[in-house]
Amino acid sequence: MFAGSDGCSLARHIIQGRWFMVFGSFLIMSAAGATYIFAIYSKEVKSTLGYNQQELNTLAFFKDLGANVGILSAIVGELAPPWVVLSIGAVMNLSGYLLIYLSLTGHIPHPKLWQMCLFIAVGANSQTFANTGVLVTCVNNFPESRGIILGLLKGFVGLSGAIFTQLYLAFYGHDSKSLVLLIAWLPAAISIVFVHTIRIIKIVRQANEFRVFCYFLYISLALAAYLMAMIIIQRNFTFPPIGYRVNAGAIILLLFLPLLVVIKQEFLLWKQKRSTTSNTTLVEITTLPTPPSAETAETAATVTATSSSNPSKKFSLGAMFKPPKRGEDYSIIQSIVSIDMVIIFFASMCGLGGVLTAVDNMAQIGESLGYPSASIGVFISLTSIWNYLGRVFSGFVSEMLLSRYKFPRPLMFAIILFICCFGHLLIALGFPGTLYLASVIMGFCLGAQMPLIFSIISELFGLKYFATLYNIGNLASPLASYILNVRIAGHLYDRETAKQNKGTTTCIGVDCFKLSFLIIAALTMLGALVLLFLVWRTKDFYRGDIYAKFRVTGTEVVEKGTSDETKVDENK
Repeated sequence: MFAGSDGCSLARHIIQGRWFMVFGSFLIMSAAGATYIFAIYSKEVKSTLGYNQQELNTLAFFKDLGANVGILSAIVGELAPPWVVLSIGAVMNLSGYLLIYLSLTGHIPHPKLWQMCLFIAVGANSQTFANTGVLVTCVNNFPESRGIILGLLKGFVGLSGAIFTQLYLAFYGHDSKSLVLLIAWLPAAISIVFVHTIRIIKIVRQANEFRVFCYFLYISLALAAYLMAMIIIQRNFTFPPIGYRVNAGAIILLLFLPLLVVIKQEFLLWKQKRSTTSNTTLVEITTLPTPPSAETAETAATVTATSSSNPSKKFSLGAMFKPPKRGEDYSIIQSIVSIDMVIIFFASMCGLGGVLTAVDNMAQIGESLGYPSASIGVFISLTSIWNYLGRVFSGFVSEMLLSRYKFPRPLMFAIILFICCFGHLLIALGFPGTLYLASVIMGFCLGAQMPLIFSIISELFGLKYFATLYNIGNLASPLASYILNVRIAGHLYDRETAKQNKGTTTCIGVDCFKLSFLIIAALTMLGALVLLFLVWRTKDFYRGDIYAKFRVTGTEVVEKGTSDETKVDENK
């Protein structure tokens, strides 16, 4: 048992610790994916407000625009601490989605289309503040595990769609309007609770760091498996209200299970800290830095000499087209005009734009192909869970392949886009029963692209302006969504509906989306081929030690200040 002072000291150490920060990040991200379940309440929006398919897809475009245009959050993230970013995001989330809910329930006058687009853009834009506040902070805190931490955090975002679906069934039954109310208050409440937990912490190294991340992975896999099981059960059985509440309790328990890992790790660090400080001779355990190679040392010396000899050059017009070597800190302008960034941006437009078009229209695709209404929720949940699996897969696997075999991340990105093409063709051809497989592929590919895109950007252009570069990379989604979803898929759907001349806004048959997804499949293939050019351009960079500079600086494993941490042997 702990004495009163010891108990308070331990509790303070846990709350201020870096692993508790990771736990808070998981919870914020698990409620930050409301944009991925638009298909669940899109039919309610369409029928209540009297929209046709192109108008509904316009609303979906502004949702994607808000969720991915993070210029404002990037500016705030560069100038203010994470708690300011998260607070602004919470306010935007509550206000945007609450106005949508009030519109659907008739508590405010029937809004015009542009007003609804504004409401959903504001609500969805809160997601960029959550991403900037959490993802950018965690990547800076774990630079040598960026693929893993991005995969885990983006994985919880991917699961959030299925989590929201199960929680709203427990809280509000099958009222899809109330789902919008849940989306409005829950993410805002979680961000406010952890607003001071998410912060930049001095980079530290812990001997069992990878193992701890694996524990988190196992728990998240258990959560995903449970959600998958419940989706299958709910498809075959009707739950009473108490059944949905018990199910929600189990989900909340699994979401808080990582807290046990956090307490254990912080307890070991707390004991190590106390035993160190109680000794007469203070022993500080550190990890000896890896001796830099001659090439690395020469590169570091050259960069230092160049930047110190004439610091004004980095602001000149000529410096814009003379960036540093890959992996060093590019300026924002140098990154934007880089051929590498142009390739990444174009490939992201092809890959993310096509998948988002499929996800946003999943309800209408299923309806046009004759699937029962109960199957629509299954498609959305399957997409959400495989979205999660794609994120953790690409995060962990790309990190391990890179560190062990120098397997370049752009090549994995290209492989994911080739898989996307197959999923788009399944939707276009509309064979019976294949939409289940297509929803799995769409979810996996959507999730797998996210950690890869942002890991590649952080590796090629450095971390100094990552908050801004992260949000620049996000711009690819809304641009492609407008072209592919609104101008192509929505237009062709309405044209086919007019041909059927049924006097409704609903299209029935394979031809409703066939041409749209044939075009999307071709563009996705083009994006994959362009990525192979990036693989060739960066082959020498990925053959080297891309994290060498973090070890050259001799990073300590002891963090000074209120949340001191010492290296803990993983066998303890």
